[in-house]
Order: sequence, then C-alpha cells, then structure tokens
Amino acid sequence: MADFTKDYLDFFIELAGNNNKDWFDINRKRYEQSVKKPFYAFVQRLIDHFALSYPAFKDLTASECVFRINRDIRFSKDKSPYKMMCSAVIAPNGKKSKAIHGVYFELGPEAVRVYGGIYEIDKDDLLLIREGIAENLETFSTLKNAPEFKKVYGEIRGEKNKILPKELKEAAEKEPLIFNKQWYFMSEFDADLVVSDQLFDTILSCFKAGEPIELFFNQFIQRS
Repeated sequence: MADFTKDYLDFFIELAGNNNKDWFDINRKRYEQSVKKPFYAFVQRLIDHFALSYPAFKDLTASECVFRINRDIRFSKDKSPYKMMCSAVIAPNGKKSKAIHGVYFELGPEAVRVYGGIYEIDKDDLLLIREGIAENLETFSTLKNAPEFKKVYGEIRGEKNKILPKELKEAAEKEPLIFNKQWYFMSEFDADLVVSDQLFDTILSCFKAGEPIELFFNQFIQRS
C-alpha cells in the first residue's frame, strides 16, 4: 500500500503556479491532510525501521528530521515563500546531526531524490577524512566501486580544493577525491515513485548502498 495519494503530488503541482501565502492559507487543510501528515508518518515509519537495527535511532522523532516547507528568502532573489517538495534527514540527531550515518531525501512533483555522504564538514574533520582516505586507498577504492553503490549512486560528488597539504599530494595523484571538501552521492527517481508502494523499500535500499562509505568516513571523525 502506498504511503501517499496522488493529491500529494497535485498539491505541489498547483503550488508551483500559486506560490503565495493567500493560496497556501486557502489550501492549508489540504496541505495538512495530503502532504504534511502522511510525510511525517512516512518519516517516522523509516525511523522506526532503522531503530530495529541501530540503537542511535531509537528515540528519534519525525519532527526532529523533517525540514520546514517554508523557504529562507532573506538572502534570495526568489521570494517564493514555499518549497516545491518535502524533505527530511534521518540521522542519529536528525537535522542537528553531524554523524555521517543516515539518509536525506526529497519528495516532489519533479523527482524523488535521495542523498548520502558528507555535504558540510569543519576544517579539522576535513583533514581527518582526507588523511583517512590517503591511508586507506585500496579500501576506499573498493567501497566507491562496489557494484551496489555504483548501481544506486554512480559516483561520489562534491566541490574540490585546488591546493592540498604537501603530505597528501602523492596520495591525491592516485585518488583525486582527496581534493574534495565534500563527499556526497545522490540518486534520482521518477516522481511517480512517491505514490508507489515501492517508495519505502527504495529509500531503504539507497541507505544500505551508501552505508559502507558513510561508516568508512565515520571511523575517522566519529566522536565518543
């Protein structure tokens, strides 16, 4: 049984041409029933499933993981007040988590997008990740070229630095991803997946495909 009805997608399709507070207020009950309520329930179902295998997810709630539909327009030229999708990050501390063990996803009328890996990291941890890759080139290569990871995500992405500490340059010649300051990966699916009974299992499969690399990163920066 699908977690969402067609009206989840229809709401955002209509919002695209009416992205203003007046329209949203008129359709607020519809948003609550067709979008917000089922999305929170879906996120909580994922959390509860993760908690069966990972104690760190045990006390996590959907409200700690779901991002607001309101856009931050303070520094944007686009003053549209609402996002065109719902999104959540399921990680040990939800939106506040710095642990690299979880999954971020967006469900919208254009696509379903699922992400993993490292998107933001502080300077000290950045160096630790780079050193960890440099000291474990063979292991890292095996993980990023694993058949399931390649099938689901294809590659590791991220912005790069042009300059590295000299002690990392030799390793970076063998593994250019050491130049990265982000190591994230993403997979995109047709929006029809939202109203399919395969959505739950698809996100779980994405999580499992990215987990080995996330655990590889965690061993270098995990805090006790």
